[in-house]
Amino acid sequence: MSQFTAEDEALLQSMLRQLLQSVKEKITGAPSVECAEEILLHLEETDENFHNYEFVKYLRQYINNTLGSVIEEESEKCTSTQNQSEVSGYDTLVQHVTKKTRESKQYREMMHALKNVMTVVVESLVNKFEEDQMCKKELDSETKKKSQSYYGTDNYSDSDSSFNQSYTFMSQEKLQLLVEKLDPIQPKEVRQEALQTLCLAPPSDVLNSECWPNLRKHMTMSLSDPDEILSEKILRFYAKTFSSSPFSMTREVYTSLAQHLEFYFLSGEYSLRISSGLDVSNADVTRILKKVRLLNEYQKEAPSSWIRYPEKYMEEIVESTLSLLSVKHDPNHPASSDFLSPIYFLALLDIKAVWFKKWTHAHYSRTVILRLLEKKYKSLINAAVQQCLDYFEFCKAAVCKASRVNDFPQQHSNNEQKFFYTGSELQYIYFVHSLCLLGRLLIYKQGRNLFPVQLKNKKDCVSLTDLLVLFTQLIYYSPSYSKEALAAHTDNYSPASLVMEVLQVFCDQTGCATDCLYTDVVMDALLDPLQSLLNGTEVFINCLETTLIDIADILARIAAAEDGLSVLLYGGNKNSAKENSPTAVHIIVQFTKKLLHDDISLLSGSELLQVVKGAFIFVCRQMYRTCEGLEMLIPYGLHESIGEAWKKASLLSERVPTPVTGADSTSSISLDSKNVVLWEETLLDALLNFSATPKGLFLLHSTGAMSDCVSFMFNSLSKKHQANEHEEFDNGVIVAQMATTPTAVVALQSSGFIKTFIAKLWALLECGKDDVRITQPKSTPVDPIDQSCQKSFLCLINLLTYPAVFELLSKQDIPNKPVYSHREVPTDIINIIDRIIILNSEAKIHSLFNYEQSHVFGLRLLNVLCCELNTLLLLETQYKVSQVLLTAQEENVTEALEGPGDFIVDSLSVERNHVLVRINLIGGPQERILPSRALDKGSDPYPWPMFSSFPLPKCYLAEVPRKADFKQDKVLDKLMSILQSPGGQSEWAEICRRQFCKIMKTRPDTISGPILAELIEKFVLHLSESRSNCYFSMGRYEATDADVKKENLSSVQQLGIEMTVRYGKHLNLLKEHAENELCFVLMNCEQFLKQQQRAVVSSLRCLQGHYPGYDWFASSVFLIMSGDGEKTLTFLQQFSHLLVSAFLWIPRLHMSVHLPIVTVESGIHPVYFCSAHYIEMLLKAELPLVFSAFHMSGFTPSQICLQWITQCFWNYMDWSEICHYIATCIFLGPDYQVYMCISVFRHLQQDILKHTEAQDLQVFLKEEALHGFRVTDYLEYMESLELIYRPMLLKDMRNIRVQNT
Repeated sequence: MSQFTAEDEALLQSMLRQLLQSVKEKITGAPSVECAEEILLHLEETDENFHNYEFVKYLRQYINNTLGSVIEEESEKCTSTQNQSEVSGYDTLVQHVTKKTRESKQYREMMHALKNVMTVVVESLVNKFEEDQMCKKELDSETKKKSQSYYGTDNYSDSDSSFNQSYTFMSQEKLQLLVEKLDPIQPKEVRQEALQTLCLAPPSDVLNSECWPNLRKHMTMSLSDPDEILSEKILRFYAKTFSSSPFSMTREVYTSLAQHLEFYFLSGEYSLRISSGLDVSNADVTRILKKVRLLNEYQKEAPSSWIRYPEKYMEEIVESTLSLLSVKHDPNHPASSDFLSPIYFLALLDIKAVWFKKWTHAHYSRTVILRLLEKKYKSLINAAVQQCLDYFEFCKAAVCKASRVNDFPQQHSNNEQKFFYTGSELQYIYFVHSLCLLGRLLIYKQGRNLFPVQLKNKKDCVSLTDLLVLFTQLIYYSPSYSKEALAAHTDNYSPASLVMEVLQVFCDQTGCATDCLYTDVVMDALLDPLQSLLNGTEVFINCLETTLIDIADILARIAAAEDGLSVLLYGGNKNSAKENSPTAVHIIVQFTKKLLHDDISLLSGSELLQVVKGAFIFVCRQMYRTCEGLEMLIPYGLHESIGEAWKKASLLSERVPTPVTGADSTSSISLDSKNVVLWEETLLDALLNFSATPKGLFLLHSTGAMSDCVSFMFNSLSKKHQANEHEEFDNGVIVAQMATTPTAVVALQSSGFIKTFIAKLWALLECGKDDVRITQPKSTPVDPIDQSCQKSFLCLINLLTYPAVFELLSKQDIPNKPVYSHREVPTDIINIIDRIIILNSEAKIHSLFNYEQSHVFGLRLLNVLCCELNTLLLLETQYKVSQVLLTAQEENVTEALEGPGDFIVDSLSVERNHVLVRINLIGGPQERILPSRALDKGSDPYPWPMFSSFPLPKCYLAEVPRKADFKQDKVLDKLMSILQSPGGQSEWAEICRRQFCKIMKTRPDTISGPILAELIEKFVLHLSESRSNCYFSMGRYEATDADVKKENLSSVQQLGIEMTVRYGKHLNLLKEHAENELCFVLMNCEQFLKQQQRAVVSSLRCLQGHYPGYDWFASSVFLIMSGDGEKTLTFLQQFSHLLVSAFLWIPRLHMSVHLPIVTVESGIHPVYFCSAHYIEMLLKAELPLVFSAFHMSGFTPSQICLQWITQCFWNYMDWSEICHYIATCIFLGPDYQVYMCISVFRHLQQDILKHTEAQDLQVFLKEEALHGFRVTDYLEYMESLELIYRPMLLKDMRNIRVQNT
């Protein structure tokens, strides 16, 4: 069967002809030869009759007869017993048989025979086809008269397929003959016949021939021929050329067509006018539209290929296009303004200027286009601007006359065929095209450089700002359409929607937004309706609600960008801002408050009122989510207005009936009820976003909506199966902020957020993903914390700050059950500690599927938690963490015949060793040595000694160099003398500060020990004696041993005293019996501060009595005073009168009478809502990369700064730097606490960026000490910050006694 006979060839020829005829329609619709080939190749997929064709049946039978035996033989081999192990599975069997069959001798012979016979068959078909064509030509000459009455359809844009007519390869002689026949002097019949022949020739042969220049000239002239069939055939040839020829050739055809159109529009025979309208069914108009459409579709396709050719080719096309579109009547002509120019036809076919968008997309072509526009065709831009101005004036006049929509050009339904366009409709179409073109032009810097432009009828130039103001005003004066009219259109071509599209694109482009939108003039134009509504003046706006929603959308987009937010808050030029012209933020927030209070009469009763309210609340939200924005909004009490609106909405939503299962949703809950629920959620979302900043979270507490907001956030997160990255960052930041305040932590607990989070964490640690089909065992994790758990680990670190730990764990006992089920899932933090940290029983160990991985996770978590010293004290006193770890180390030894065995070095023992050293040794980067948690290469992979009992091996204690005796210093002596004899308080204090700065910059090491103690002691003494410097009331307290003995120190304080004394002795600052002295200080401080505390009834554990943590500041002063209890207590009593004590000495304001009751009840310390708030604000302004890194990590600067400040940088700085921190804040002011933290972030900038990329920023900042940081190195930087920010910071710090909520 592998050989074919003559009968087979004839049969195949017949069957192949039948197949081609059957698929003729599909092939002829293809735009190119390549597409036709693709259609044939995929015919089986697209043609349901494929297997019914005789040709296909024949081939299938032939293949079966030739290869059937080979396939059966290979199949039997594969299914036999001996090869069962080699080939298994259906897919593998098919692949194997196919491979063997293709490699067989029979297959090669069959393919060779098929190729030979099909070559003969195709050649026979082609020869037969050429004979048919010659016969057809003869018949054509007899039927010319009939064919002249034929009117072709508009298919040029897609071009005819080459399968419709066969290609006839022609010699140069034949082409030359065709050129002669196409000469306009030839009879029409001769030219038509020549064109018919030309259409059969490959375009590449025609364009590459020597005759092409003359041929092109003749064809261009023939395009103007009144004979429709003649010009139609030329357009068919052009269309075929565009679809099947390379760009280097098609450019000549394109420029030829463009030049023809340009000459035609300038000729005397063209006489169409705008005022007369346009009838597209007119034959002459149809011809023009066909030619312009052909140009336009090529315009859209050309950019995909012109980069591969010389720039001059592309420039020819661009210039011929711009030249055509710039055609206009002589200005002196009486009908010049009424001239229907080519751009109107292009706008009719491409109303949104897609061609221009594609041309300007790539820099390669954009540069050429904008250069030509600037040098030769700026009139095109001028005309577009003029058209926008004319349309605006028309709209404005109509709106001022209270005209309705009927005065404006209407959009027509897509189902209604339109044949006639009035003059006003043509003007509107050109306006839309001009608006889209200008919108695209202004995106680019070079395009914006084309402005200002000079118009004929205007004396002044139209600047870029003028144009943006015009765009903005078009939103207001846009004609309003009924809902029914808008619903009928899939594309909305209303001016407002088109301008919104343009402005939205501008907002997304940084450079464009800066040049176009971020100016005071444009802002004033945007806010003009708001200002009018606030002032109660008359508003000429067609659709007020829609306009306000559009304005809010643009304002929200502007506020989302840093530069845009700055413009809204401070104006386009901060230096030129005047008091009598408020910046945008003031107008927006005032308008939003009026909306919330239903105080705008024009909007009362509107169906869209809540949508308008929500839109402007969202604008405000974009601002108050930032520290600087919140500062501007606080005076208006917007949080109170939103809170009141929420309470009203909450009362209404309680009346909404619960949906009934199985009932129709529309009947179960009315639309109004749904709107009430939606409005309540909008307000809760707005309130929730106050918690993005420390002070905002404090304000949220004052509204009483904290619990509801947290529940709303939890429910929203539960509904969203997948959040985008931006939402994840935002949610992470909000949770990190909330975790630093006790009220928010309690709300997180009661909402179910923590329970759900713990359950998900446990699933990752112990269960794995349920939806993953296990086909092979999981690989053992290489990292200490598996990548799948890393995100949960960081979230847990964010959550477990000391305020959170105290509220969740205080006085909570470890369960320590005798038996744990594998199915028992932890539900809260205490269970997590019980199950993966304090593994003190076999039952706990056996309850874990992944014991080692889970316990390492727990130990790593414990390590981070214990970096916060108050958390360490709580865990140690309540759960004896050290003893549990020591016992585990003691049990993890080898068996020895004599004496104790050696410690087994594994991942758990290494982690435990690190944690034990960290939690039992206090010290800065140069004062303690922490063992590594990674093994080294070599013979001794872990050189660090392990231990199972105290004291620690001495190798972990760094040697502290003894202070050398300093030589006398003149500046220090001068400062001492000034302190001894103070003069005028203000001058004296300023002189002391200057001298202190000099010493810090020149001899910082002298400010330590007794000298430091004397300096701060005398400075504070003199300040406390002046009423002007005393911020807090000057009460006195007499300390007596009899009183303090009645008070017993808590276990947390006792352990803190032990750690402080151990650290002091390590630094050689304390002697024996120092514990008694420190105990005396802390008990008296507690009694002293208790006198200034108010009684508070609260469910918060932190407000149940004494300060919940340890007094690290008092302990620091005790070490500075070298263990002198009397001096320490005296200093603290005097120090407590000063404002700086509120921020350095954290227990000072615990439940204090000096704070408003709302502040006390919140449990939020001023250090958080004041210092930490400004740290975030300054960080964003001074170190934007660092601020962004925090946001991307879902972490907050306020959380780590609160930890540093609360424990006076213990474990993060060496003792000398801690002394400098305290002295700097006392001498230079409490705002230096903020500048100090900013300096630390500046010092850590590169590390922060690196660890953000590694996705462990929280771990790095909490675990790592501040290596290399010296206060003196950053003192000048801090002074520069003081010059800018001190007035604002000190004003707010002094206002902590005021209820600013």
